[in-house]
Amino acid sequence: MNVLKEIEAEQVAKLAAGKEIPEFAPGDTLVVNVKIVEGERTRVQAYEGVCIGRAGGGINENFTVRKISYGEGVERVFPLYAPMIDSITVVRRGKVRRAKLYYLRGLRGKSARIVERQDHAGEEALGSEGAARQAAKTASKKAAKAEGDAKPKAKAAAKPKAPAKPKAAAK
Repeated sequence: MNVLKEIEAEQVAKLAAGKEIPEFAPGDTLVVNVKIVEGERTRVQAYEGVCIGRAGGGINENFTVRKISYGEGVERVFPLYAPMIDSITVVRRGKVRRAKLYYLRGLRGKSARIVERQDHAGEEALGSEGAARQAAKTASKKAAKAEGDAKPKAKAAAKPKAPAKPKAAAK
C-alpha cells in the first residue's frame, strides 16, 4: 500500500470514529441530519429523500439525496465524511437496477415511486412471531400432503380407440 492510501485510510478512520455510517445504496430513502449554524447557535435539521447516486471513493466519497419540497424537486450532495453531517438513517430500502437514478428527475407522482426491497432471509430474520407463522404454514402443508397421500386415487377410465380408417388405394 502506498503512502497516500495509508494517509487517506487514517483520515477516514478518524472522521468516521465519531459517528455510525450505515450501509446504503441508490434507491434507499434516507434521513440525513445536518448541523446548521445560525450565528452562534447550531441546530440539527433533517433532510429526508431518496439517494439517487453515490460517487467518489475513500475520503472523497459523496452521495446525492433528492426530495420533493412544495412540488419542486430539490437535490443535495453530501460528502460522506463531512463534519456537518450529524447522522444518517436508512428509512427504507429501494429495489433498483441502476447505480445512478437520474431518471427520477423527469418523473412526477406515482411513476417516481421506488418499490421497497424485500429481504427474504431465513426464519431467524423473521423474529419469533414470523418464525411461528412460518412453522404453522409448513405444518399445514405437510398435513394436507399426508391427507392427499392417504386417499386412494381413482383411475380415469381409458377411452376406447377409434377404429383406424382404411387408406385410399394409390393409383
